[in-house]
Amino acid sequence: MKIAVFGTTVSESFVPVLKEFFDFLFKNKIEVQIYKPFYSVLTYELKTEPYHTSFFNSWKDFDNTSEFIFSVGGDGTFLQSVLNIRNFDIPVVGLNSGRLGFLADISENHVVGALTEIFNGNYSLIERTMLEVELLGMDNLDFSYALNEMTVLKTDTSSMLNIYAYLDKELLANYWSDGLIISTPTGSTAYSLSVGGPILTPDSENFVITPIAPHNLTIRPLVVPDNYEIKLKIEGRGINFLTSLDSRSVAVDLNTTIKVKKAGFKLKTLQLPDQTFFRTLRNKLMWGIDARN
Repeated sequence: MKIAVFGTTVSESFVPVLKEFFDFLFKNKIEVQIYKPFYSVLTYELKTEPYHTSFFNSWKDFDNTSEFIFSVGGDGTFLQSVLNIRNFDIPVVGLNSGRLGFLADISENHVVGALTEIFNGNYSLIERTMLEVELLGMDNLDFSYALNEMTVLKTDTSSMLNIYAYLDKELLANYWSDGLIISTPTGSTAYSLSVGGPILTPDSENFVITPIAPHNLTIRPLVVPDNYEIKLKIEGRGINFLTSLDSRSVAVDLNTTIKVKKAGFKLKTLQLPDQTFFRTLRNKLMWGIDARN
């Protein structure tokens, strides 16, 4: 069996957990291709030598025979693994070295138990919808897909944006606001949640359209079926606005129209028996953690 390991950096306090992780892989004779920049950080900066059998530097030299991709870090690292590996047939597993993780949900206290469950086949697959974004009138991003959300934001002026949103060919609304978030179910627990958007289960076949600081207080977040194509036209006093896809962003001219739709593929992730979505919500958002309960 072969697996891949992706990461960017971890704290020195997490090194013992990583040693436990790689020792398990070595003892079980599992081949490991590791992201070369991550390996360099571990060896030169943290003075630890992770077990490995090969390297990859990007999606271009990634060995697609791996059975799992392990992302070591937080949810931000998980999103970077999608960008850097770009393989949607291999399930991604998140090993959490951060604080709050909905995607990187294997905690440092359950590494061996989680690995044992995974390699014994005791898990279920969760397929997550991704967004495909097209920028009409300018060059598109090298990787025009997002797992969490696509966001439009003001960038060069304090004035609000006028964002005309269309569902297929019908005008939904003119959002006079600081920005607008188009979120997948996965992204409903990210940026959209922080500005008042609803939480969706990962298997929901919907998008969430969430305005950022709207001028009209009756404008609320909206859940729509994900078979709609969403088109955005932006007006404002500046010369451009900011468009972000997960952790990547680019300045876009005001005359650029944005099209957003469901991608033609889904990202595979793992769910262990004791790590259901609702249990994750309770733990991460501390629902019910109150002395009165």
